[in-house]
Amino acid sequence: MELRDGLDFERKIYVKQHTTWLLRQELKKVRSGEEIAIGTATDPYQPAERRFGITRAILQEFARHKGLEMGLVTKSTMVLRDLELIRAIAENNRISICMTVTTTRIDLARILEPRAPRPDLRLAAVRKLTEAGIHAGINCAPVLPGITDSPSDLEKVVKAAADAGAKFVHVNPLFLKPCSEKIFMPFLEEKFPHLVPMYKERYADRAYLPAEYHKRISALVKKYREKYKIGLPDRRPPQRVIVATEPLKQLDLFGT
Repeated sequence: MELRDGLDFERKIYVKQHTTWLLRQELKKVRSGEEIAIGTATDPYQPAERRFGITRAILQEFARHKGLEMGLVTKSTMVLRDLELIRAIAENNRISICMTVTTTRIDLARILEPRAPRPDLRLAAVRKLTEAGIHAGINCAPVLPGITDSPSDLEKVVKAAADAGAKFVHVNPLFLKPCSEKIFMPFLEEKFPHLVPMYKERYADRAYLPAEYHKRISALVKKYREKYKIGLPDRRPPQRVIVATEPLKQLDLFGT
């Protein structure tokens, strides 16, 4: 949309018209085995959704089809509004709901995501989804170096996910493309000034953290998943969802 100021991402809201018709045309191009990702650029349950119902209209269209594979990423409990519709989709398609939870600490979550529901409310939403038979789990992304990446913090997220009946936990460390960096670095300078030198060093000439960091985080979470029996054979293994392998745009770190 040619937005140059990062804050315009939150201040200027565009609503796409004729969404259902457009989606219907796009679905004609989907081949067997291809996956559909909903919410990897920004949350599909923005506050404007209450008024315009764009996401609900999209889900209604999906419910008319069979044999699709899709994943929906959100940090909003508004997803429960569409629970019955999601159940209807799941009858003839494969769908996973990925609820973003990066910390169980309410005080920290208020700093990182001031307009999002509390972590405990999001975890409660996961429980309601899984109790309704929906394949739902936790998307712990972005993992923030020095802020949410300690072993104890990551274990708390995985344990809380297990307590909520989550079927999977995905993790992905923070990556900073130029558009996100313009928003994130001033935020870091205001809220975590002591970490600014470390972040500038780590992201000086790259958008992604080194492979060693990714391996360390993955190994930690794998250990905790095994400890709390998430994704083990006695539970349904998580289906492959785009968010497990593709980095997410993280401008919505500060959104709902």
